[in-house]
Amino acid sequence: MSDERDTVLVVDDEERLADLFATWLQSSWHVKTAYDGQTALNELDDSVSVVLLDRRMPGLSGDEVLDKIREQGTDCRVVMITAVDPDFDIIEMGFDDYLVKPISKDELLDIVDRVSDRADYDASLQEYFSLTSKKALLEAEKSERELAANAEYQDLTEQVAQLRERVDQQREDVLADHDDFVGEFERFNTEQ
Repeated sequence: MSDERDTVLVVDDEERLADLFATWLQSSWHVKTAYDGQTALNELDDSVSVVLLDRRMPGLSGDEVLDKIREQGTDCRVVMITAVDPDFDIIEMGFDDYLVKPISKDELLDIVDRVSDRADYDASLQEYFSLTSKKALLEAEKSERELAANAEYQDLTEQVAQLRERVDQQREDVLADHDDFVGEFERFNTEQ
């Protein structure tokens, strides 16, 4: 565990499932569990880097918890892990990734690692990953006809394309800056 922000908060009203996820994660992460939305919000602090959030829970739903997390400006990645098949409503939701139950231990560990790594990316790259995740999810669940007929999906596709251009440009800028730095460093060393 590399720093104090290596905590995963598992939120699911199915206690046995939440505890199973926690068991799978505990060898690599600090883990907190919450069995309802309000407890999840109470457990959320600066140490939490990833929230695994069930979408349908009594009381505060996962959608409502997600909204409150984003309203608070809490800097964590959120993965919806739910039995709810995705629909076009996910386009406006502020999650970082979405998995449909059932999931395996390997899938869970992989997604937590991936979204945790994204925390180091700048905001446009984080947004790009979030939007491409939503786009891929909808493409896996909806027919081409449904996708073509949905204006929100078309807007999402355009946003992904625009962000892709911005991310590619940032990558090129970083590589150019790196090359300039290496050139200056090599020139400095040969002059010494």
